[in-house]
Amino acid sequence: MPLHPEAEKIIGQMPAGDSGPAMPLDAQAMREEFRRAWRMPERLQTVGGVVDTVFPGPAGDVPIRVYTPEGEGPFPVLLWFHGGGWTIGCLDENEVACRAVCAEAEAVVVSVDYRLAPENPYPAAADDCFAAVKWVHEHAAELSADPARIAVGGESAGGNLAAVCALKSRDLGGPEIALQVLVSPVLGHPDDGRASYADYAEGYFLSKASMDWFFTTYPRDERDFDDPYLLPLRAADLSGLPRALVLEAECDVLRDEGVEYARRLADAGVEVELVQFDGLIHAFFGLLCAELTDAKEAHARVVSALRSLRSS
Repeated sequence: MPLHPEAEKIIGQMPAGDSGPAMPLDAQAMREEFRRAWRMPERLQTVGGVVDTVFPGPAGDVPIRVYTPEGEGPFPVLLWFHGGGWTIGCLDENEVACRAVCAEAEAVVVSVDYRLAPENPYPAAADDCFAAVKWVHEHAAELSADPARIAVGGESAGGNLAAVCALKSRDLGGPEIALQVLVSPVLGHPDDGRASYADYAEGYFLSKASMDWFFTTYPRDERDFDDPYLLPLRAADLSGLPRALVLEAECDVLRDEGVEYARRLADAGVEVELVQFDGLIHAFFGLLCAELTDAKEAHARVVSALRSLRSS
């Protein structure tokens, strides 16, 4: 299908109509460019409370933002990991999406500001995110959260980290995760040969060139490419993983690896729902959600999945 008119407008407003920052890239310049370009929407959905705090991570305190719904818990809890190629991004860019999910699902949302590469290469981000899962499980009562209804989710690199947390939870003896929400997740390598990397390499917001660069910042070296805790599609066995909701944009280099992961999960006996949003581009769920009408449907899918979780 052709680009959605709203997505086409976003791309048309980018410098030179291109889909990524100019090369050569460096992390500090990209972060500064993002800070200059990003604007928090003026009207934000009301929730019961929002608190910025920290928890003790494996290399020091990790900032988190905790969104709590109105009413009395315990509520289901979603740990949310932002995107940005493990290299850029922050809690603010997901403010709209986190508030929407918190209010409409009546769920606690814990947004995690994990360490960024290249200053903190693999496995720093994955370690911080899994430590957050364990911390939330241990402190669920303080968060008005139900430790039997823990979900992990994220977009792009955050979707990667959510999938990794699900794998680690299975492999390392918990805590048990009830749901993984994978939005345009990074699950394979840009040079794996998937068609979406060729079809949407340039001109669709996220370029192959940008993904190539992100793969120079987070991994320590090429040996990490074989590690399923970096690239979950490298896992030999996907059985025993939590139920998955996979959301993909049609016009995204990452589309096909999400589709493949959903298929492999299903083949391994995992309950999975795959939803593709035709005509949309990368970052539709969080970063660009205020500009894309269909993002509300994506949020509704996550809300429905969280509401369906049952307390033990």
